[in-house]
Amino acid sequence: MAQLLHSLIRNSAEQTPLAKALLFKNIVLDYTQLWQAVDQTANGLSRLGVRKNQRVAIYLPKQPESVISFFAISAAGGVFVPINPILKPEQVAYILRDCDVSVLITSSTRANLLQDDLKQCPSLSHLVLVDGNESSTEIETLSFEHLAEQTSRPESNRIDADMAAILYTSGSTGQPKGVVLSHVNILTGAQSVCEYLHNTPEDILLAVLPFSFDYGLSQLTTAFAAGASVVLMDYLLPRDVIRAVSRYGITGLAAVPPLWNQLASLEWPDEAKSSLRYLTNSGGAMPLTTTTHLQQALPNTAIYLMYGLTEAFRSTYLEPNEVTRRPDSMGKAIPNAEVMVVRPDGSECNVDEPGELVHRGALVSLGYWNDKEKTAKHFKSAPGQPEGLVIPEIAVWSGDQVRRDAEGFYYFISRNDEMIKTSGYRVSPGEIEEVVLTLETIHQAIAFAAPHPMLGQGIVLLAQADCDADQILSHCRVHLPMYMLPGRIEILKDLPRNANGKIDRKPLSVQYQDSFIKSGTS
Repeated sequence: MAQLLHSLIRNSAEQTPLAKALLFKNIVLDYTQLWQAVDQTANGLSRLGVRKNQRVAIYLPKQPESVISFFAISAAGGVFVPINPILKPEQVAYILRDCDVSVLITSSTRANLLQDDLKQCPSLSHLVLVDGNESSTEIETLSFEHLAEQTSRPESNRIDADMAAILYTSGSTGQPKGVVLSHVNILTGAQSVCEYLHNTPEDILLAVLPFSFDYGLSQLTTAFAAGASVVLMDYLLPRDVIRAVSRYGITGLAAVPPLWNQLASLEWPDEAKSSLRYLTNSGGAMPLTTTTHLQQALPNTAIYLMYGLTEAFRSTYLEPNEVTRRPDSMGKAIPNAEVMVVRPDGSECNVDEPGELVHRGALVSLGYWNDKEKTAKHFKSAPGQPEGLVIPEIAVWSGDQVRRDAEGFYYFISRNDEMIKTSGYRVSPGEIEEVVLTLETIHQAIAFAAPHPMLGQGIVLLAQADCDADQILSHCRVHLPMYMLPGRIEILKDLPRNANGKIDRKPLSVQYQDSFIKSGTS
């Protein structure tokens, strides 16, 4: 029998049926209860017509129904599409249209906010609401509870190379792109992480990151692969995270640099210090001062610094015993992955020679949904293959400039494209500019990144406009999530252009590199 995503829960239900699997507020589900919920929900999805490769979206915060849905969609044969709960209706509708979602699992409040946008989603046939069965939309609607009352489903002939999920991430220009993951991609990632983090059934992981983020989803898959427990949390304040670590006896905590920056400055109680076995960082480089503060606050906690990209999940990690020696390093390749530094022609770079990071192996995803051009740009033949290999292996060309030292450790240098990395998210300047330009008083606009002491990078927006910065920001608040909002907006009489007549982003970004440092932004 093929090992598919939902096999993680089913296997643990057979081996350790009474072990705690999922905790949320006062709700505790053991592996038997979680598998029963997944199995029954999968039956209901099958009754709605969900079959192999059909896309089902989940637009919810972190709650048990979200987790049950991911694995139930897998069991029903479908492909789950987690949508970040902080996205605005028009962004949600874009994702639903882009991958032809047939079923949307959400809440009545969210469905009502989406009602106008859902009219533009012709493939959407059913709404499943976690808090009832009524909405103001015209789409056929039923409750999540009723969905789980079904008792059987047809057999589905699938293998682990089949699609399992589509995760949407910002591209360098325009709208976000859907990264298609197979079952083997997700399972290999979970097994690899379990291996180097030494996860066991005794671990209790705290899930604070969104499940639409591969790093956040990994907290579920890693826990379930190890037969461990996972606690769901949507925190309001950083102190809430520390309280949860103490309350639940958390042993593993994953976060992105902006959250670690805040947590590092807080007091950690003895209960948290004694339970927290390890912490991990990804989604951007951890500032050295933050790492130092965390080492001082949590002397018995192992710190793992990691690097990854959604297209291949995780590429490298730095062993805790190397963090003090080389805190600026990305580490070495994770188990069952090969990482290379290559020149544009694919030849391998020398020691300390900058080049593009290329990742090969079972973690390489299936490309971008419905986008041949972008897929061809980033998914290309792996370097260094034997000449006699007729069908080349495909690797991910990351677009990141890195170097490798004489001991084999990797170091990040820069990105080749214009992506902004802020608050752990990859943000497309083009997506921000498109929203800003819908304001009639804007003539031209350009967005780019500048170093930010807390966020990694902040967003600078320059505009040629007949309005002021406050009006632009108000417009952005309506159409963009918080992490996409510009931190600095400047109104200029004109924006400089290059010889081809295009706005010249590069010199502007250099000119404004001190935007958040000089202003003392926190």
